[in-house]
Amino acid sequence: MIQLGLIGYPLGHSLSPKIHIAALKSCGLHGDYSLFQIHPDDKPGLKKLLDQVRADEITGLNVTIPYKQNVISLMDELTPTAKSIGAVNTIYMKHEKLIGDNTDAQGFLSDLKKYTGNQESGIRKSALVLGAGGSARAIVYALLNDYWNVTIAARRIEQAQELSAQFKNTNAVELNFQTFQPSNLQLIVNTTPLGMTPLTDKSPLPENTSLSSHTIIYDLVYNPRETKLVKDARSHGLSAATGLGMLIEQAALAFEIWTGHNPPRTALYDVIDN
Repeated sequence: MIQLGLIGYPLGHSLSPKIHIAALKSCGLHGDYSLFQIHPDDKPGLKKLLDQVRADEITGLNVTIPYKQNVISLMDELTPTAKSIGAVNTIYMKHEKLIGDNTDAQGFLSDLKKYTGNQESGIRKSALVLGAGGSARAIVYALLNDYWNVTIAARRIEQAQELSAQFKNTNAVELNFQTFQPSNLQLIVNTTPLGMTPLTDKSPLPENTSLSSHTIIYDLVYNPRETKLVKDARSHGLSAATGLGMLIEQAALAFEIWTGHNPPRTALYDVIDN
């Protein structure tokens, strides 16, 4: 029986169990998916859980806040992607080693292509990433590898500068945009929690921000299904999406790593819609 799960804190509203149980069923596999809500101060609890993966009692784990960076020191090995991003969202055993991987970047790009199309290789476009936390790392990595010029904006400019210093071809600005006008951008990605339930009346973009009609808005927040940022963008005729597609894509990629099966995306979307 395949035992999968998610580690994080808190986990009350996670959609991961629905997605992965649907993946198991659609691939004809017998298994289960559990939530492992471990308090950040519970280091013995974290070690015990990872020991279950080592002992093959758990096939694989997804990782979310606040553990994406905290688990790195507990891995035997990181994949090149996880090492470059500096964050882990997928854990599994391979060749008797506990491996930390990251499917967020590829999951994001796979969903983003639905809105940008397959741009010509080698041509750089301009993107703005709002926020400089753990999620932003994967987004910046993904965009740079897909030939985007990236600007990182954070309310605390030192956070943006710190992240920018870790990646070439990026620069940092303050989120109030006093010295930066985003009107010539092709893409804006929100990685902050602004707009997430219960902050549904909030948007990470300052009021009266001037945007081009060609700017695509991508909000990693997916609860609610239409955030204020996405709603405002669509009301101005812009193409906009929440992070639900990325959630499903990164989950499907992790599932394939664990089981060798590539789940049909329609089954994963259906279980969320229903």
